Amino acid sequence: MLPIIAIDGPAASGKGTLSKRIAAHYGFAHLDTGSLYRAVWLSVIWAGGDPANPDMALAAAIALTPQSAILSHPGLRGDDAACAASKVAAMPAVRAALLDFQHEFVANPPGGKGSVLDGRDIGTVVCPDAPAKLFITASAEVRAERRVKELRGAGQDVSLDTVLADMRARDERDSQRAVAPLVAAPDAFLLDTSSLDANQAFEAACEVLRGRIGLA
Repeated sequence: MLPIIAIDGPAASGKGTLSKRIAAHYGFAHLDTGSLYRAVWLSVIWAGGDPANPDMALAAAIALTPQSAILSHPGLRGDDAACAASKVAAMPAVRAALLDFQHEFVANPPGGKGSVLDGRDIGTVVCPDAPAKLFITASAEVRAERRVKELRGAGQDVSLDTVLADMRARDERDSQRAVAPLVAAPDAFLLDTSSLDANQAFEAACEVLRGRIGLA
């Protein structure tokens, strides 16, 4: 089996930045699984449909491929997309269709060396047998401050109170959903990045990976 690194955690915990850096460092393929749910939402919107309609969302999920241009569309990065994707992700049929997508990616990662997947159920559902699992977290307040900085840097006028409230609502929705809730796998290493910068988080993660799967 090719190496698999499973990285889970809530929004703005730093898992996306960390996952990309780890993948680049080891030459592995990277998949932001949250972008799949955002792409389903945006696909339905573009088609003039309602993302809350399970049949429309499922059709969009089935049509998604690794080559789909929508996966790199900048419209996937906003908070509106994140909140909508969290609702789409609660649909069991959509999750099942995208689970097949993720399993295919792991079995045949671009480059053929290994894969790094980040999301909310990688270590528990998508790749429960992954030899290396990290659960990245941070306090809601710190995560909200990070997201506000990111959004304001992109030119969006947002308030900290609004972002914090949305983040807490999303955390509750993701952790309480019946299918594949946001939870750390029992064998995942818990990495709290509340007081860590990007470099410190990367070094801490690499130390774990050296011990788990012998990566230098």
